[in-house]
Amino acid sequence: MTVEPVPDSPAALVDLPDGRGLLLADVHAGIEAGLRREGVELASGAERRREAILNLLARSGADRLVVLGDLGHAIGSPGRKEREEVETLVATVTERVPLTIVKGNHDGEIESLLADRERVTITGGEGTRLGELGLAHGHTWPSRDVLGAKTVCVGHEHPVVRLEDEVGGGRKERVWLRGSIDPAPFEEYYEDCPEIDGELVVCPAFNDLSGGTWVNVEGQTFLSPFLPDTLEEGSAYLLDGTRLGPYDRV
Repeated sequence: MTVEPVPDSPAALVDLPDGRGLLLADVHAGIEAGLRREGVELASGAERRREAILNLLARSGADRLVVLGDLGHAIGSPGRKEREEVETLVATVTERVPLTIVKGNHDGEIESLLADRERVTITGGEGTRLGELGLAHGHTWPSRDVLGAKTVCVGHEHPVVRLEDEVGGGRKERVWLRGSIDPAPFEEYYEDCPEIDGELVVCPAFNDLSGGTWVNVEGQTFLSPFLPDTLEEGSAYLLDGTRLGPYDRV
């Protein structure tokens, strides 16, 4: 399996040309500072996030960390707290493994923090191809090269489902979305679209404070310009691996 979710974690192991990678999406470092500006007071989760990532690296034995966009939270210039979290996280991670960051819509100025760091690779928002794995954040259309991969992984969407019990109580759960890629929207967008015959994986947000798209709630719209149209008969999976079936009928 090219993408193998880590049980009970919003992370996956992926096959790379030079080994195995640990894949995360939407870390949103510094989110508490952003929420504070909106009137929501929360203690910083920077240390908890960092330790969770380091534990996943240790448990998985991964050779590389791949962040599928939105490493930071601020869309513009990061504030002091966010800079501190990002710089400490990156320094700690790269003591262990190299880091690849696929730029997301919240990473506009990430080079100002990390461009000169050793063992850090930053790709453009259109994504990158690593062997049979295509990687893009999902806020814009992936490159043709990415679309030609056997498996395409995106973030940005933060997919969640609402689960209800027999007495009407409900809870929100982060999910993976997986299914065959419907090439039609990409063929319409690109004049010289490559042959597309792969799987699309929409990753859950690593940061559980970052909200999400309710994929099984009527009236909700997707954030990505190519979703849900390109997700042919997609299924939802809980973080513990439980398959919920077609995501829009959960």
